Amino acid sequence: MKYNKVIKGIFIERPNRFIAKVLINGKEETVHVKNTGRCRELLVPYCVVYLACSDNPNRKTAYDLIAAEKNRESLPPLLINLDSQIPNDTAEEWLRSCSLFSENAIIRREVKYGNSRFDFYIEDNGEKTFLEVKGVTQENQGIAMFPDAPTQRGVKHIEELIACTENGYNACILFVIQMKEIKELRPNDFTHKAFGDTLRKAHKKGVKIIAMDCIVTPDSMVIDKEIPVVL
Repeated sequence: MKYNKVIKGIFIERPNRFIAKVLINGKEETVHVKNTGRCRELLVPYCVVYLACSDNPNRKTAYDLIAAEKNRESLPPLLINLDSQIPNDTAEEWLRSCSLFSENAIIRREVKYGNSRFDFYIEDNGEKTFLEVKGVTQENQGIAMFPDAPTQRGVKHIEELIACTENGYNACILFVIQMKEIKELRPNDFTHKAFGDTLRKAHKKGVKIIAMDCIVTPDSMVIDKEIPVVL
């Protein structure tokens, strides 16, 4: 997944979860934040951020904040993509080329099943799979964690995937870790233990859990390698 035009800025503040104040070429601009999560450990005053330029002249904001450099003691900054919309696009690119499914697999997005709508539905060699994507932006000393804020919606998604397995479908959760240099992924029980408990339940019920890291540049993100999941 690649952005058309990206520029560098300096983060100042985030008045609310939708907008931020950023210095661009010495001028303060109001930009849209493409992630409604907290991102407190990332969006700190004067950190380096990257912004995608909009080509829509009617927009209220001309830029989208899509990535940030996380400063680390004794280590170079870690570039993390913050765009909550890009994991699904990146996942689709990966699903169409990875070894999980054959080249003849039918892959569809946003498919309704019962009262649910899943990110992906895949038919391959008679197997039917529902797959949910979760973008991961939180990291602590090489350990990626999800979620970074309580997510009852996320719990609901997992419960619905468990129901799929009980009805004869395959089910999968794909954690797209929006950075490199990650050793493992863990559920963030400190932030939302119910999510972690439901994820562990799903694993026991046969829901496949996959975590993949990404090669991230200021203007692109591509899924790279599988990362161990520690439940």
